[in-house]
Amino acid sequence: MPPIVTTLTDVARDVWLDTFAAGPDDEAMKSATTWSIRKRTLRGGLREGVDIIDVDNGALSFSVLPTRGMGIWKGRFRGVSLGWQAPVIGPVHPQFVSLRDRNGLGWLTGFDEWLCRCGLFSMGAPGDDNGYPLTLHGRIANSPAHKVEAIVDPDTQTLGLSGEVEEGGLFYPHLRLSTSMTTALGSNTITIVDTVQNRSAKPVEIEVLYHLNNGPPILEAGSRVRMPVSEVTPMTKWAAQGIGDWNVCNGPVAGFSERVYCCVPAAGGEGRTIAVLHDANESKGLGVRWSTKDMPCCSLWKNTAAVEDGYVVGLEPSTNFPQHRSKERAAGRVQSLAPGGTWRAEWTIEIYDTAEAVAQAVAKVDKIQSSVKSVVRREPLT
Repeated sequence: MPPIVTTLTDVARDVWLDTFAAGPDDEAMKSATTWSIRKRTLRGGLREGVDIIDVDNGALSFSVLPTRGMGIWKGRFRGVSLGWQAPVIGPVHPQFVSLRDRNGLGWLTGFDEWLCRCGLFSMGAPGDDNGYPLTLHGRIANSPAHKVEAIVDPDTQTLGLSGEVEEGGLFYPHLRLSTSMTTALGSNTITIVDTVQNRSAKPVEIEVLYHLNNGPPILEAGSRVRMPVSEVTPMTKWAAQGIGDWNVCNGPVAGFSERVYCCVPAAGGEGRTIAVLHDANESKGLGVRWSTKDMPCCSLWKNTAAVEDGYVVGLEPSTNFPQHRSKERAAGRVQSLAPGGTWRAEWTIEIYDTAEAVAQAVAKVDKIQSSVKSVVRREPLT
């Protein structure tokens, strides 16, 4: 039986569904597993007008935000909360975010997702780039999707969403993100496939980073990041002061300033790697799997400030590091797409709720690391 596809938004055809619901009683995919896909529009405060789609595979649930670049706001797996508590009441509609505020740091006023895309034309630090004013982490997270579909596949027993988000304008680069997010009934995983296409008639640079942000209960004093690396470099002098325990997380500390560590991940078979964040007892955590051919960099963002100010650690696979684009270009890490050219990445988030699952994931990290010597640098990248 072919997948059942329901169009929730399609600007080209003037289609928009205010609400949508599908579940195990539907003839399309009757199941003993209690699954659902539900779409609604949030009202009130800064979330006014934000579309949200809740996907629940019976064990893992997550909420996708078409209004915010198809990011994932929150999630939950068998009682384990996924995401973090930002010092904003979100999700925040892009109409309330002025990217150029605070010298290009306005992006932070809308940032509270579990998974937030950064890019597409630029990501990283704000500032002038040969006369082009760049804002923090680009525009894609504050760009609404113009096409969204819900997909139920009875043959593979999977639920999914697809979306298209445009980033362009006259005298701007013209890029399109096409994304799909798929999860199997009862599983602990979300598989994301993203394609970025250059829609203009001239070459365009791209930068893409996935900001996967985690707070309690996975994050706590003693939580660790396990990632096979060939190199680790602190981004700043302040980060260099903590290089000795770059992959160990502190508890909340009032007034703590963020530290970022730029990692070159080592890869195993078929060029794939894995990064794991687990709690102090190694009883719960999450992992990210991706191809280093698509994303050869991964930053670790440690913002272990007070809970009230945003206690969070981010795993950030990316095309390059989140320095200002001029520095990344000089380092040879900024990619360019020819007219009509595409960049594609397929990656997976998986959640662990037992010590056994965490140990199995860490063993995969250790296996890759055992064949690669790692270099931990003490001098900052910048």
